[in-house]
Amino acid sequence: MNLLLLDTSTKNFSVAVASQDRVLVRKNIILEKILSTSIIPSVVKILKKAKLKLREVDGFGVGIGPGSFTSLRVGLATIKGLAFALDKPVVGVSSLDVMAMGCGLTDASVCVVCDARRDLVYTCFYRKQNDFLIRQSDYMLDSPQEVVKKIKENTILLGDGITIFKKQGFIKKNVIIAQERLWLPDAKNLWPLVKPRFIQEKYDDADKLVPLYLYPEDCQVKK
Repeated sequence: MNLLLLDTSTKNFSVAVASQDRVLVRKNIILEKILSTSIIPSVVKILKKAKLKLREVDGFGVGIGPGSFTSLRVGLATIKGLAFALDKPVVGVSSLDVMAMGCGLTDASVCVVCDARRDLVYTCFYRKQNDFLIRQSDYMLDSPQEVVKKIKENTILLGDGITIFKKQGFIKKNVIIAQERLWLPDAKNLWPLVKPRFIQEKYDDADKLVPLYLYPEDCQVKK
């Protein structure tokens, strides 16, 4: 099983190729604006590095956000286009889940906080259960003040929203700040999330797969 994995929810354009039981290659590129013209060439290069051709890809895993509206839309549209063209399945996963996986299997609670602008963050809480990180809350759009109120135990905080917490002075004693290299989603962490669904053939309907938006009023198309 060869999978192409992609996350464009942040300024980190992350792409990886996984096969069988491991990630073969991955690439992270910091871009201020992710465009379709930057995705396809990177996909071609990473497949070449993995010694695979596009037709040998068995499916696609993609981070669906929340995050940057334009980058998410472009990334997901690219993956859906490839899935339709090759008639291959696709699985979408929240980019917050992808980030949480970067912490590994820790005994502490994990809280992801991504900068959502306007001094707000996209956030979600996780906990280790049976050697896997399980989501403990809804995906939320919240202020740092409200997130801090929800932290009741030793908690690892990760994500570029940490800068807002620091700026506003909302760092509690029982909060552990993750290393900055973990603050952005890495496509390699899509692998353990999408692999079980591919094995069970629990795919998403590519035609209905849309980005996870938590600012719905800002994303409506006016007729």
